[in-house]
Amino acid sequence: MGDNESDLALVERVQKGEKRAFDLLVRKYQHKVIGVISRYVSDWSECQDVAQEAFMRAYRAMAAFRGDSQFYTWMYKIATNTAKNHLVSQGRRPPADDIAIDDAVQLDGGMRLKDRATPEHELMRQEIEQTVFATVEQLPEDLKTAITLREVDGLSYEEIAEKMNCPIGTVRSRIFRARDAIDAKLRPLLADAKVSEP
Repeated sequence: MGDNESDLALVERVQKGEKRAFDLLVRKYQHKVIGVISRYVSDWSECQDVAQEAFMRAYRAMAAFRGDSQFYTWMYKIATNTAKNHLVSQGRRPPADDIAIDDAVQLDGGMRLKDRATPEHELMRQEIEQTVFATVEQLPEDLKTAITLREVDGLSYEEIAEKMNCPIGTVRSRIFRARDAIDAKLRPLLADAKVSEP
């Protein structure tokens, strides 16, 4: 079963009133959604609040989801609109075009900690996300844009090369350097996590 089919199966379960199925969708996409929202909202805790609000909106609108688009495409629109509405409600103007700031999806690689519902692991997860967030924030603009287009928007190297108007080799190099910078910051944290494992 592909990603889209499994998402649609979960959506159908949510539409039948199964709350746990929605929790699975939240867990699957929370990093991506936070990554999207962080382009608009730079404060970490504010970003998490807006992400929670976006998921609440999605949950309330779930009955209207017909599967015409992929679940994440639909969720992406809700997250973007929620972030823009949040800025307007704060008296701030949303950016005219997308600003690439963050990607917490990097964690979807082999670096994600084993899921254990303990306060320590939750704290660790948050610390890792914040580290990724801060590291991407400090990257040079070209690296920041490349890694965000790849990990948050899910664009191919070819699409990124077209968007950034540069050769694919340059895109690969930028993404490699961005991931390298993130890995360097995460390594000490992950080493500490292994040491503190029972």
